Amino acid sequence: MNIVIVGGGTAGWMAASALSRALNRHTTIRLVESDEIGIVGVGEATVPHIKAFNQMLGLNEAQFVSRTQGSFKLGIEFRDWGRLGDSYVHGFGTMGHDVGLASFHQYWIKGRLRGQASDLLDYSVNTVAAMRGKFMPAPVDVPASNPLGSIAYAYHFDAALYARFLREYAEQRGVKRIEGKVREVVTNPENGYVTAVRLENGESVSGDLFIDCTGFRGLLIEGTCEAGYEDWKQWLPCDRALAVPCAKVAPPTPYTRSTARGAGWQWRIPLQHRTGNGYVYSSDFISDDEAASVLLANLDGAKLADPKPLRFTTGIRRKAWVRNVVALGLASGFMEPLESTSIHMIQSGISRLLQLLPESGHVDPLLIDRYNAQVRFEAERIRDFLVLHYNATSRNDTPFWDHCRTMAVPDTLKEYTDLFRHSGRFFRNADEMFGLVSWVQVMVGQGIMPTGYDPLVDQMSDEDLPRFLASIRDVVSKNVDLMPTHEQFIARECPAPQVAA
Repeated sequence: MNIVIVGGGTAGWMAASALSRALNRHTTIRLVESDEIGIVGVGEATVPHIKAFNQMLGLNEAQFVSRTQGSFKLGIEFRDWGRLGDSYVHGFGTMGHDVGLASFHQYWIKGRLRGQASDLLDYSVNTVAAMRGKFMPAPVDVPASNPLGSIAYAYHFDAALYARFLREYAEQRGVKRIEGKVREVVTNPENGYVTAVRLENGESVSGDLFIDCTGFRGLLIEGTCEAGYEDWKQWLPCDRALAVPCAKVAPPTPYTRSTARGAGWQWRIPLQHRTGNGYVYSSDFISDDEAASVLLANLDGAKLADPKPLRFTTGIRRKAWVRNVVALGLASGFMEPLESTSIHMIQSGISRLLQLLPESGHVDPLLIDRYNAQVRFEAERIRDFLVLHYNATSRNDTPFWDHCRTMAVPDTLKEYTDLFRHSGRFFRNADEMFGLVSWVQVMVGQGIMPTGYDPLVDQMSDEDLPRFLASIRDVVSKNVDLMPTHEQFIARECPAPQVAA
């Protein structure tokens, strides 16, 4: 099979690396990109799934973190989302431990309703460690039942450096990079299949399967295949972002921070050599100049560049796979990076493609339909999780938050929140990305406190419940005491080369 990847960046080189690792020597993989076309690079924060991707490639974690100026991520701190002055953490990994058939959070709800439980974040090693600036991976000899055995983490890294790192990896495994801009997409007049892309220098690059990694413009999936785009602005009103790096002024935190602002939210992503910042906002509620002023007034250190503007429409292509073209990354759609899902969606798209890869020269419509159905399912469930952050708020201090608080939400999200409000129950829908712990932390953090709980919790006596909750809180705290600081761990295991300021 002859595979052509059009566009580089994170999506293109992730695809090239994975395909070169997974496919046999009879497959030819070429990647077309131009140095003149910049990459968006919105995905500097990740979720734990990326560990599986890197492990599949056989990457050395310490080398990867060092080469990308990376740091570690135990979760995300959300400030001012539910109410001004509020703060909570959406941490990875587990929370407490279940007893019998009831989940831990159900015991916590009963205790909280009776004034016998502290904040939810006190019961997870990830959230406690994040707030204390501690980090370590789970020791190999510690069982998962121990809090230190259930540490889950992801990474912060420089997306451009990650793409460069993967390019080196892919080229070592036979991927050929072709420099140039695409001037024309050539199709078969009988069936509409793409047969080649013709470059400005006249070179023609032919293939059997084309992977579109050309970003928002979707050169092949939209420009040629006319897949169509489904706009989700009615639920996710932000449509612009400004990104700017600033000087590092303190040890990197082992978590991402998201702070709600008057017309959107600001991210803070700590790397070893700098801190990444950005303001995601709605142009209906604030001007670009005002947004830039808000962003620059809330940096930790001196800015290292002028804010870089980005315009987007949250949503998805109606079809991410059309004929012999598969779109990955921003070419397939855009979810704002509120929960760091951008790189995960590239990864999951690649995984599905490998599972449904067609035979050379033949694309089965059944495979295409299955791929598109899975992409839509994942995107809609992530969409609902993001909408939850905006809609589950008490804020009415600005027109933006008043709009978010009162807007209609997807029926699927309403069902989730109504069920949780009533009894604290949540049922994961098949293999959607975010599970029970994530939904519970965000719903509680945003102010959705259940009025009841699962009656199975009553199997534990009223006398034992506060002791049970206190013991978990105590064990978690003592285990975090044993962990090194995030900065100490990086300095010992994966320091990055020093770069000029």
